[in-house]
Amino acid sequence: MNPQNVRGPVLILLVSFLCASALSQDPSAPPAMPEAGSVFFQTRFASGQMQNDPAGSASPARQDTSSVKTARALKRFGKDQSDIYSAPFRVRNLKWDALVLAGTAGLIATDRQASRALPTTHLDLSRSLSNAGLVGTTAALGGLWIYGIKTHDEHASETGTLAVESLANTATVYALTQLVFGRERPAEGTGNGRFWIHNGLNSSFPSGHALFTWTMASVAAHQYPRPWVELLAYGTAATVSATRYTGRLHYPSDVVVGSLIGYLIGTHIFHAHRKSRSVQELAEQRARTEAAGNVRSNTTWRWKTSPLEAYRRKLRKR
Repeated sequence: MNPQNVRGPVLILLVSFLCASALSQDPSAPPAMPEAGSVFFQTRFASGQMQNDPAGSASPARQDTSSVKTARALKRFGKDQSDIYSAPFRVRNLKWDALVLAGTAGLIATDRQASRALPTTHLDLSRSLSNAGLVGTTAALGGLWIYGIKTHDEHASETGTLAVESLANTATVYALTQLVFGRERPAEGTGNGRFWIHNGLNSSFPSGHALFTWTMASVAAHQYPRPWVELLAYGTAATVSATRYTGRLHYPSDVVVGSLIGYLIGTHIFHAHRKSRSVQELAEQRARTEAAGNVRSNTTWRWKTSPLEAYRRKLRKR
């Protein structure tokens, strides 16, 4: 079996698994016990519960808490889906819709010529780079998520959670567009990029690699708004998009549309659900607070001697 034929379904299954993990750890729900984020504490607690309760029956309170978390996470996911799919139909976005449609149409019109102008050498290198960019970004955010949970770093764990939520919301868009458009890849069929040919999740439009990488890059760059983080995140995503084209796996319109949708979904999830603030934001707030404190201190010092007291001192000198 050709590995490319199963890459799309495998990617969807992977994202679905990550989504299921996120639903069981909804950060908006209050913790059921102290230090609920600690895996070590939960393990010790579970061990003690198993010793005290040989039958292994779960506490009704814990079952209720788990059900509430799951219901809340599903409601949150449904709200995100509603916002994402309704966004193009909002009046304030119609002008942007027109620009995107016009640009996409222009790219589709030149896709065949652009693809055939590419050299056929170094295709494996481009494809390896695109895979490495996607896997590397996923591994980096996954590692950051685990680190945040282990060390109780709220901002790091929130970054991982937002990335998972973004991937879950992106997965539905990816699956829908793949099934609806069913476009041939540059090396398939007549090489003209015909639409409505495929019936699976491995078609050309839009690029899944670009879609998922830009989603994660957007979350990471917004959570850590530092120049080097933005350069690394967006640079990796741009490399993935470019190499999907140079590897003759996608047309220019595929990677541009995938990149745009991924960035917008990641940005939406960040603004909709961010709670913690980055170290840089906290440092800026601390600096503003200290500056405000100095102003108040200087103002107090200026008025420490009231006009009445100054007049009395003047009388005493006389």
